[in-house]
Amino acid sequence: MIGRLNHVAIAVPNLGVASAQYRDMLGADVGAPQDEPDHGVTVVFIELPNTKIELLSPLGEGSPINGFLEKNPSGGIHHVCYEVDDIYAASAQLVEKGARVLGGGEPKIGAHGKPVLFLHPKDFNGTLIELEQV
Repeated sequence: MIGRLNHVAIAVPNLGVASAQYRDMLGADVGAPQDEPDHGVTVVFIELPNTKIELLSPLGEGSPINGFLEKNPSGGIHHVCYEVDDIYAASAQLVEKGARVLGGGEPKIGAHGKPVLFLHPKDFNGTLIELEQV
Protein backbone atom coordinates (compact mmCIF):
# COMPACT_ATOMS: atom_id res chain seq x y z
CA MET A 1 0.00 0.00 0.00
CA ILE A 2 2.58 2.61 1.03
CA GLY A 3 5.12 3.86 -1.41
CA ARG A 4 8.27 5.80 -0.84
CA LEU A 5 9.03 7.98 2.15
CA ASN A 6 7.93 11.48 1.17
CA HIS A 7 9.27 13.38 4.19
CA VAL A 8 10.10 13.37 7.86
CA ALA A 9 8.51 16.28 9.74
CA ILE A 10 10.31 17.97 12.62
CA ALA A 11 8.47 20.38 14.91
CA VAL A 12 10.70 23.32 15.79
CA PRO A 13 10.29 26.21 18.23
CA ASN A 14 11.94 28.70 15.87
CA LEU A 15 11.62 28.17 12.12
CA GLY A 16 14.26 30.77 11.22
CA VAL A 17 16.88 29.26 13.51
CA ALA A 18 16.14 25.70 12.36
CA SER A 19 16.21 26.71 8.68
CA ALA A 20 19.55 28.43 9.16
CA GLN A 21 21.00 25.35 10.87
CA TYR A 22 20.11 23.12 7.93
CA ARG A 23 21.26 25.69 5.36
CA ASP A 24 24.41 27.02 7.02
CA MET A 25 25.64 24.05 9.05
CA LEU A 26 24.54 21.16 6.85
CA GLY A 27 24.61 22.88 3.45
CA ALA A 28 21.04 21.83 2.65
CA ASP A 29 18.73 23.30 0.02
CA VAL A 30 16.18 25.06 2.25
CA GLY A 31 12.90 26.36 0.80
CA ALA A 32 10.93 29.43 1.78
CA PRO A 33 8.43 29.33 4.65
CA GLN A 34 4.83 28.71 3.65
CA ASP A 35 1.79 29.09 5.85
CA GLU A 36 -0.68 26.21 5.90
CA PRO A 37 -3.69 27.68 7.74
CA ASP A 38 -5.84 24.54 7.25
CA HIS A 39 -3.24 22.61 9.27
CA GLY A 40 -2.26 25.38 11.71
CA VAL A 41 1.42 25.34 10.77
CA THR A 42 4.10 27.17 8.86
CA VAL A 43 6.39 24.78 6.99
CA VAL A 44 9.79 24.86 5.36
CA PHE A 45 10.88 22.00 3.12
CA ILE A 46 14.47 20.88 2.92
CA GLU A 47 15.22 18.99 -0.28
CA LEU A 48 17.47 15.95 0.02
CA PRO A 49 18.56 13.64 -2.81
CA ASN A 50 16.23 10.83 -1.68
CA THR A 51 13.47 12.57 0.35
CA LYS A 52 12.59 15.79 2.18
CA ILE A 53 12.66 17.15 5.71
CA GLU A 54 9.67 19.29 6.70
CA LEU A 55 10.25 21.82 9.47
CA LEU A 56 6.98 22.65 11.24
CA SER A 57 6.26 25.70 13.36
CA PRO A 58 2.96 26.72 14.97
CA LEU A 59 0.69 29.08 13.04
CA GLY A 60 -1.54 30.69 15.62
CA GLU A 61 -2.69 29.89 19.12
CA GLY A 62 -4.76 26.85 18.12
CA SER A 63 -1.97 25.08 16.24
CA PRO A 64 -1.77 21.32 16.83
CA ILE A 65 2.01 21.75 17.04
CA ASN A 66 1.73 23.86 20.21
CA GLY A 67 0.98 20.85 22.39
CA PHE A 68 3.85 18.89 20.90
CA LEU A 69 6.29 21.76 21.55
CA GLU A 70 5.02 22.16 25.13
CA LYS A 71 6.01 18.54 25.76
CA ASN A 72 9.19 18.86 23.64
CA PRO A 73 10.41 22.47 23.99
CA SER A 74 13.51 21.85 21.86
CA GLY A 75 11.41 20.30 19.09
CA GLY A 76 11.61 16.82 17.65
CA ILE A 77 10.33 14.41 15.05
CA HIS A 78 6.59 14.99 14.70
CA HIS A 79 5.54 12.58 11.92
CA VAL A 80 6.61 10.61 8.88
CA CYS A 81 4.86 10.86 5.53
CA TYR A 82 4.47 8.00 3.07
CA GLU A 83 3.18 8.23 -0.47
CA VAL A 84 0.09 6.31 -1.64
CA ASP A 85 -1.47 6.04 -5.08
CA ASP A 86 -5.08 6.34 -3.93
CA ILE A 87 -5.71 7.99 -0.58
CA TYR A 88 -9.36 6.92 -0.42
CA ALA A 89 -8.53 3.25 -1.06
CA ALA A 90 -5.67 3.42 1.47
CA SER A 91 -7.98 4.98 4.06
CA ALA A 92 -10.68 2.34 3.50
CA GLN A 93 -8.16 -0.51 3.81
CA LEU A 94 -6.69 0.93 6.99
CA VAL A 95 -10.07 1.51 8.64
CA GLU A 96 -11.10 -2.03 7.69
CA LYS A 97 -7.98 -3.30 9.48
CA GLY A 98 -8.72 -1.25 12.61
CA ALA A 99 -6.58 1.86 12.12
CA ARG A 100 -7.93 5.23 13.18
CA VAL A 101 -7.85 7.99 10.57
CA LEU A 102 -7.73 11.39 12.23
CA GLY A 103 -9.85 14.39 11.31
CA GLY A 104 -13.00 12.45 10.51
CA GLY A 105 -11.33 10.44 7.76
CA GLU A 106 -11.64 13.07 5.03
CA PRO A 107 -8.42 14.09 3.29
CA LYS A 108 -7.26 17.70 3.41
CA ILE A 109 -4.99 19.38 0.93
CA GLY A 110 -1.43 19.33 2.26
CA ALA A 111 1.60 21.55 1.74
CA HIS A 112 2.35 19.98 -1.66
CA GLY A 113 -1.17 20.69 -2.92
CA LYS A 114 -2.11 17.01 -2.71
CA PRO A 115 -4.62 15.16 -0.50
CA VAL A 116 -3.27 13.98 2.86
CA LEU A 117 -4.56 11.98 5.84
CA PHE A 118 -3.10 11.36 9.28
CA LEU A 119 -3.22 8.07 11.17
CA HIS A 120 -3.44 7.85 14.96
CA PRO A 121 -0.01 7.35 16.53
CA LYS A 122 -1.33 4.81 19.03
CA ASP A 123 -2.06 2.50 16.08
CA PHE A 124 1.52 2.80 14.73
CA ASN A 125 3.95 2.33 17.60
CA GLY A 126 3.64 5.91 18.84
CA THR A 127 4.37 7.45 15.43
CA LEU A 128 2.01 9.89 13.74
CA ILE A 129 1.74 8.77 10.11
CA GLU A 130 0.79 11.05 7.23
CA LEU A 131 -0.29 9.56 3.91
CA GLU A 132 -0.03 11.73 0.80
CA GLN A 133 -1.60 10.83 -2.52
CA VAL A 134 0.84 11.17 -5.42
